[in-house]
Order: sequence, then C-alpha cells, then structure tokens
Amino acid sequence: MRTPRRAARVAVLDPAGSVFMFRYDNEEVGVHWAMPGGGLDPGESPLQAAERELREETGWTDVEIDGTLLCLWEHDFTRAGVRVRQHEHIFLTHGPRRDPAGDLVAAHAADRILRWRWWSPADLSGGREPLWPPQLPELLADVRKVGAPATPVDLGFVRNGFVGGS
Repeated sequence: MRTPRRAARVAVLDPAGSVFMFRYDNEEVGVHWAMPGGGLDPGESPLQAAERELREETGWTDVEIDGTLLCLWEHDFTRAGVRVRQHEHIFLTHGPRRDPAGDLVAAHAADRILRWRWWSPADLSGGREPLWPPQLPELLADVRKVGAPATPVDLGFVRNGFVGGS
C-alpha cells in the first residue's frame, strides 16, 4: 500500500531551451534526474508549492511562474522511508541560465540531491540516465515546436522504468 502525496515541480527553461534539473539518489528507485520541486505543505496550492520549492532548492527569488502547467503525472517511490504514490503538477517557466545561489548544501543533502545541471534538448533526447517524468524529452520538444500546452498533458500513472516493483 502506498501513501498518497501531492507535489509540484518547475521546468525552468533557459533562452536556448535547456531545462534545469537535479540528480537525486532515492532509496527505492536509485539515481534519477528531476526538476526542482517537492511536496505540498498543508494549505498550499500546487503553484505556491512550486514557487516555494524553486526558491528553497535553487536560491532564485526572481523567477516567476505564471501558472502554466506542462503536465500532471503519478509515480511511486520511497520518501524518508515511506512508500508513496506521488501526484505531481509540473509547471513551465523561463529564466536565465545560471547556477543556484546561496548556501544550499544542507537543503540538498537532506533531499539527497547529488548535483545539478542544465540539460540541452540534445542532452535530453540522448540521455542515458532516468528522468522524471520519463516523457520529459517529448514534452519539452513539443513546447519548443508549438509552445506551452493550452491544457496540461495528463500522463496518468507512470511506472518508472528503473523501479523494481510497485
């Protein structure tokens, strides 16, 4: 049995279309790449959580999220020893290409963030490491071709290809 968890993430694209991502190490699913984000606090909307998590994990206080949703998806993993089924809202925004700002060492250690990088469209399409969601290269390719979706793409439940069981 999985505990339901709501979360929000942010796809921050630079002017060249690269996306900012963190490399995480999770006790159940192992090493993978995901965008800044995390669980909703009580009373928080997904947009509020996305804004807070982006500030906390990157130190960026000037990147604004206008509420454009790229996609929704659910997936399973273990967080702090608890097996969860996480329902995520992934927001889309644009910002300058830069490094995270401030002292984030403790926050990254607590979240098991190993490192960060900007992924170019070519990096995404030729990547060999697991991405959350796995459909991210196709979603962002569509954004580059036709712009942000009018309604978010609902990926439903996605089994992470590298997860050993549900």
